[in-house]
Amino acid sequence: MPKFKKFAFKIKKLGPEYKKWVRNFIIRHWGAEKVISRRKVYYPEKLPGFLAIKNKKHLGLITYNIKGKSCEIITINSLARRKGIGTALIGAVQKVAKSAHCKRLWFITTNDNLYGLRFWQRSGFFLKTVYPNAIVFSRKLKPQIPKIGNYGIPIRDEIELEKIL
Repeated sequence: MPKFKKFAFKIKKLGPEYKKWVRNFIIRHWGAEKVISRRKVYYPEKLPGFLAIKNKKHLGLITYNIKGKSCEIITINSLARRKGIGTALIGAVQKVAKSAHCKRLWFITTNDNLYGLRFWQRSGFFLKTVYPNAIVFSRKLKPQIPKIGNYGIPIRDEIELEKIL
């Protein structure tokens, strides 16, 4: 089996200087400046998070929200799949969550995100709950959510994954 060269990048904590960049990135990759999770509206540029950077190029973004003993990952994007970027971003948030004494780390995705479901489970997350037809309500808050998603699958359900810390 061939050996691959290590893909080196750095993880950097988001600062106020990234607010405009985060907003534009979210609009480009999530279809609007807001994200809906479990009937709540989030504006990722207002949330804490981390960037993956290589040679001044932004390769990934993660944002999160800590409430009580729970840390929800609100957004995650890796612009280079299978390079360890998503795993490193989750690791950075997990470290913050543990230091904040959180008991769980969790994330919501949609039923069409088959690649993501594979990634989350391989990253140590478990399927917690399926919320059937939850996207009907989410579309009222964010009409930009498409009706058809990956692989031609209708987007209907939210799926909660969690990792106990």
